[in-house]
Amino acid sequence: MKSVLSGNEAIARGLWEAGGRVAIAYPGTPSTEIIENCAKYEELDSQWSINEKVALEVAAGSAIGGARTLAAMKHVGLNVAADPFFTLSYTGVNGGLVIVSADDPQMHSSQNEQDNRHYGRAAKVAMLEPSDSQEAKDFTKLGLDLSEEFDTPVLLRVTTRICHSQGVVELGERKEVALKPYEKQYKKFVMLPAHARDRHPIVEERQTKLAEYGKDCPFNRIEEGKDKKFGFVTSGASYTYVKEVFPDAPVLKYGLTNPLNLDLAKEFRGMVDELYIIEEGDAFMEDQLKAAGIKVDKGKETTGLVGELSVDRLRKAFGLDTGKSLKTEIDVPNRPPALCAGCSHRGIFTALKKEKATVFGDIGCYTLAALPPINTMETCICMGASISTSGGMVKARKSTGENRHMACVIGDSTFLHSGITGLIDAVYNKNPFVTVILDNRVTAMTGHQQNPATGLDIHNKETWQIDLVALTKACGIKQVDIVDAYNMEEMRSVLKKHWELDEPSVVITKRVCVAWARWNETHYTVDTDLCVGCQSCVRIGCPAIVFDKENKKSSIIDEYCVGCSLCYQECKFNAIYRVDQQEEHDVIAEKVKKEKAEKAAKKGGQA
Repeated sequence: MKSVLSGNEAIARGLWEAGGRVAIAYPGTPSTEIIENCAKYEELDSQWSINEKVALEVAAGSAIGGARTLAAMKHVGLNVAADPFFTLSYTGVNGGLVIVSADDPQMHSSQNEQDNRHYGRAAKVAMLEPSDSQEAKDFTKLGLDLSEEFDTPVLLRVTTRICHSQGVVELGERKEVALKPYEKQYKKFVMLPAHARDRHPIVEERQTKLAEYGKDCPFNRIEEGKDKKFGFVTSGASYTYVKEVFPDAPVLKYGLTNPLNLDLAKEFRGMVDELYIIEEGDAFMEDQLKAAGIKVDKGKETTGLVGELSVDRLRKAFGLDTGKSLKTEIDVPNRPPALCAGCSHRGIFTALKKEKATVFGDIGCYTLAALPPINTMETCICMGASISTSGGMVKARKSTGENRHMACVIGDSTFLHSGITGLIDAVYNKNPFVTVILDNRVTAMTGHQQNPATGLDIHNKETWQIDLVALTKACGIKQVDIVDAYNMEEMRSVLKKHWELDEPSVVITKRVCVAWARWNETHYTVDTDLCVGCQSCVRIGCPAIVFDKENKKSSIIDEYCVGCSLCYQECKFNAIYRVDQQEEHDVIAEKVKKEKAEKAAKKGGQA
């Protein structure tokens, strides 16, 4: 039977077909849907973990316990999980362990463009790179076999295009694989220095065996082609681009990209007049082939190091006609990303801006507050960094005697992921600043996944819910306040109180994510007779509010408005009102108009 699957769906299917038992992740684009799809299979015990390090450690315990296991994360997530990742190379596994690193060339939803193939080489673990959905499924299955055969974690390195593109996949039945016996092996699994020294030679020997295996393994292949003038060494998504642009050219396709079998490359070099290497990201394979003395005629100098490859980019790199442009003749204006209409994060950023605060930020939907017209978040480095970097800023600027309006913002899921340690550090070192936890009850940016603060698990079943107030107080915070994320006056009042404290403090804003649990509040509208065109409502950055530059009047798009009331709170001229309060507004409007007329008459009389 065949089905059309995305790469992420195919990976989940591969784990299921291979007799997998456990699947673990922290959500991160482009990898999120892997575990969401794993959760659909009853035989797979799937869970969200609090962060990638914990996810991999849980996966390690599962694999050591004898179960075929998969841990998934985006490329920067592997940074978080790097500590156990490198040591697992030494311990090896018991049941098969596949670790998915979903890289993001072009940074569609990431803060950097790192090439995680270097992790496979640095940690000295087997690394596989599928080129389409079918291979994503097959390589997951083969990866578990490879993991058990060579006693190694297997890094399955995919990219955004592999994760999210769809392809026809041949489906198979589930193969039941018995849980492997667990035996106490202190020298294998307890990485004391003495044990690690004994394990290192085993890792190096494994690398040699894996490289030899790569000569005839099912992951690597030479496609001879018709024209021998030039041939391509490639892998992953780049292979599909090469095949489309140069269908008749010889190709050496690597699926097992660490360790590289260089004998294959030497053999292939002898088959073609010129050898070109096409790979996305760094010169990972190119550097290794050149170091082995294999002549490379074209590599990164042709395709570049920045961004993701495509068919058009490859054609352009080789001076070929890119064909008919897909660009439309219509001049479409840019539409930068923005917080949703009614987003519960918008109010606190407006309040912080009015308070003239220095605001350090974090990873989440709220990162968009750095963009116009909000322009309030000033840094974004990595998960949890908002709190730690705020401590550093306070230390750096304390000698200046400047007003202490220092705050950081962090989402509920991100706080649990890696913000807790930063908060404890601030308490321990007495760094006075305000941590604002944006509690919208869900991990919103990656598609509304559950987390320990929601009280629900991956299957939306009830579980123990983390109490953020109790948690922050347990970290040593004395002053914790909860505010309504839509009450501007309350937020500013609480912030003013916290500015006066000479100690770290916490403010928690609470409102459910509007895109996750949209409510049916009566929307707001604008009385254009009372609107003076001050644009105070526009400056909160809500997509529902439109300003007519010609008439200098604001209006609100009914279909977008969710009734959060922030624009109403910002308007000082009574021009914005709820549509179900028309009568009350008419009374106010009449009074305002009467006052205006009296002032005009008085002014005319004085003249």
